[in-house]
Amino acid sequence: MSLHHYDVIVIGSGAGGGTLVHRLAPTGKRILLLERGDYVPREPENWSTRAVNAEGRYNTKEEWRDRAGKPLHPHTNYWVGGNTKFYGAALFRLRREDFGELRHHGGLSPAWPISYDDLEPYYTQAEQLYQVRGNRGEDPTEPEASGPYCHPAVSHEPRIAQLAEDFARQGVRPFHTPLGVMRNERDPRTSPCIRCATCDGHPCLLNAKADAQVICVDPALRHPNVTLLTGAYVSRLETDASGRTVTGVLVERDGAAERYTADIVVVAAGAINSAALLLRSASDRHPRGLANGSDMVGRHYMGHINSVLMALSRCPNPTIFQKTLSVNDFYLGSPDFPHPMGHISFVGKLDADTLSAGAPAIAPGWTLDLMARHSLDFWLTSEDLPDPENRVTLDREGRIVLSYRPNNEEGHRQLTRKLQQLMQGQTACGVHGHDCHQGLFGRNLFLGQRIPLAGVAHQNGTIRFGHDPHTSALDVHCRAHEVDNLYVVDGSFFPSSGAVNPALTIMANALRVGDHLAGRLT
Repeated sequence: MSLHHYDVIVIGSGAGGGTLVHRLAPTGKRILLLERGDYVPREPENWSTRAVNAEGRYNTKEEWRDRAGKPLHPHTNYWVGGNTKFYGAALFRLRREDFGELRHHGGLSPAWPISYDDLEPYYTQAEQLYQVRGNRGEDPTEPEASGPYCHPAVSHEPRIAQLAEDFARQGVRPFHTPLGVMRNERDPRTSPCIRCATCDGHPCLLNAKADAQVICVDPALRHPNVTLLTGAYVSRLETDASGRTVTGVLVERDGAAERYTADIVVVAAGAINSAALLLRSASDRHPRGLANGSDMVGRHYMGHINSVLMALSRCPNPTIFQKTLSVNDFYLGSPDFPHPMGHISFVGKLDADTLSAGAPAIAPGWTLDLMARHSLDFWLTSEDLPDPENRVTLDREGRIVLSYRPNNEEGHRQLTRKLQQLMQGQTACGVHGHDCHQGLFGRNLFLGQRIPLAGVAHQNGTIRFGHDPHTSALDVHCRAHEVDNLYVVDGSFFPSSGAVNPALTIMANALRVGDHLAGRLT
C-alpha cells in the first residue's frame, strides 16, 4: 500500500465536500479530494431525456437492499460534483421556524442545536458563491437575509406568468424560484444559460448550471495545494489504538488498494453513503461503527415526502424552462389545517420519454405525448419526521440496506388538496372557458406519482449533530463527538428535514465548517 499524508482529506465532491474544498483551498494547506466517480462526460446524451430518465445512463449501477431485503436500484449519481450535476438548482434557505421545534400533524420536528441566525451569513455567502437568481421579499415565508440576491430572478414564460396571476388572484403569493443557473436575461446572446428544456435532472452541456464541480471543485483545483483523485472508492477509515483519531483512509482505485492519512478527515459522501462508510469502519474501539457509540449513525434517515403532479388542460403548455414558480403559503399551515404542509414548485417540463419511465396512469383520450404537451408539472415537498427506525444499515455482504417507512403524510395530502383548489380556481380559458381544465367528476385531473424509495435526491439526517453525545453523532461544528479529527459536511448532519431542497443548507453549512477548520489548521 502507498502512504500519502495531507492536512485535510475530503471524501465526496458534491454540495458539501466540493463547497468545503473551495473554502479551504486559499489556506495553502495540502488538501486531497477523493471522489468515487469521474467527470460526467460531455456528450449529446446529456440533453437526452430518454438517455437520462428512461435509460438511467448516468445513475449508479450499484444495488442496495430495502427493508425486506429486496434489490433496490438507487436513483443517485457518483460523479465529480455529486448529485448537484443533476439537480434542478432550486436553492432555498430553510425557514427560520425550521430551526426550532415544530409541531406537525404527525408529530414533532426537533429543534436544531444552532439557530437560523448562526447560519444566515453563510446562506448569503452560499447564494453568492452559487450565483443564485431570485427576488428577495416575494416569498411570504422567507426569513430575513443580510443581503439581496446578486442576480435578478429568472423570468416566467407566458403560461407560468398566467398561472402566477391566477394564484395571486386567489389570495396566495407565488414567487420566483431561487435558481442556481447562470442566465443573463439582459444579454441573452452571451448568456451561458440558454433556458433549455433539459436542466432539471440533467447535466449541463454548457456548464451553465451552478453545480459543485463547476462552481467549487474546478476553481479549487487551480490552487497547487489541492489534489483530486477520481475513481477513488473509500472502503474504510482506520483509527489509532485509542479510537480517537482517524489514522488511515483506505481507498480502492483502479483495482489497487491505497492508503492515505491526514490531520483532518471530512466525510461528505451523501447521507446514505457517509453513514455506510462509518458503519463499515467498525473496530474494537467502535464496535457499532466509527463514531457510533450513541447508536445514532445511520438512523433518522429522511428524504422528504415528494410527489410529481400533472395538471392537464385542453390548451397546450408551450413552456420550455418551467421551473421558475413556487408557492410557500402553506409551508407552515393554514387556518383550516394549522400544521405545516410544505412547498409547491415545478419540475422541468416533462416529455413523453420521461413519462414512459414513470409509467403514469393514462387519462382517457390522452397519449403520453399529448399529456406532456398539455401538462403543468408540479413538484410537491413535505417534511418527513426523523424516526430512528428509518435507517441505513449494512447486510452480511456489506451492501447498503435502506429501511424507510413514510410518516407525517397528512400534511402532504392537504398540500395536494390546496394545489387542486388553486388549479380549479384558474381564470377561464378564452378558447375553452372553464372546460379547458380537464377533470373527473368536475374536478381537475391530477395524475400523481409519489417518489419511490429509490429517489434519494433529498437524502439527509443519518449522522445528526447536537449537543448531547448520547443522542447525536456530531457536535455543533459537525465534528464527531468520539473522534477528534473526523467531520461530516453533507446532509447527514440534519436533525430535521424541513420541506425545501436541502442543497443550499448543505452548502452554507460547509462554508461554516470550513471557517471552523481554517481556524483549527492555523
